[in-house]
Amino acid sequence: RVPSLQAAGKNSSSSLLGLTEAELKEQFVRGDGPGGQATNKTNNCVVLKHIPSGIVVKCHQTRSVEQNRKIAREILQEKVDLFYKGEDSDIFKEKKALEKKKQEKKRKAKENLERKKQFKEMQQLDRK
Repeated sequence: RVPSLQAAGKNSSSSLLGLTEAELKEQFVRGDGPGGQATNKTNNCVVLKHIPSGIVVKCHQTRSVEQNRKIAREILQEKVDLFYKGEDSDIFKEKKALEKKKQEKKRKAKENLERKKQFKEMQQLDRK
């Protein structure tokens, strides 16, 4: 799972490039990570490959194969869109906007911390 694409399925898929089943190669494998025997015995991890671009997605977010298939397709669709459209992709623009918002929030928090520090220093000077 790619952290930047965790919001799979939350975007409107109408603006994304479409995928056809003929372009996809699907495999079911055993998942990894925590889960012990339940994970070791079931093949519910979906590996989906987009043959023209060579992009591979591995999805093991749920116990259900059907849900993992759906999630894998959504993530793959976003990745393929990003691969072909680049900076023109809605996903790229959304990611940049979120990054900018995060930096702004961080800057404001830093300013507030600095103001609090100055206020405390002023209070200590007034007490002397």
